[in-house]
Amino acid sequence: MRLWSIDPAYLDSKGLVALWREALLAQKVLLGETKGYKNHPQLERFKKTNNPVGAIATYLRAVAAEAETRKYNFDKSKIRNLKLQSKIRVTNGQLVFEYSHLLNKLKTRDPQRYKNIFSNINIKTHPMFINAPGEIEKWEIL
Repeated sequence: MRLWSIDPAYLDSKGLVALWREALLAQKVLLGETKGYKNHPQLERFKKTNNPVGAIATYLRAVAAEAETRKYNFDKSKIRNLKLQSKIRVTNGQLVFEYSHLLNKLKTRDPQRYKNIFSNINIKTHPMFINAPGEIEKWEIL
């Protein structure tokens, strides 16, 4: 399960579709509708909120919004009608790690997108996250 902390706008079409599916799976896990993935590390930051299902629903809405700007047809009715009002902290180290990982994927999968975003030095977060100093995988709630 990969739930990116970086802005979904950076993802290529395959990455955005995969993120949608992974986040929908995460929503099912947080709702207790699956047997697997219950202790997946990517879910910890959502579980630590006061409203885990609202957190993943908020996450999914931002992914759906990016899909809409690209004229993709993601079924938004699959998103639970809950919201998380606060933001989740994500460290600079985590953002750099994820961005580098994405760039490596894009080199072969979508060279044009790679070229367009390669020199970006200000990595934007997914809208539900807030950037904070720190190393990799230090997810905390603000």
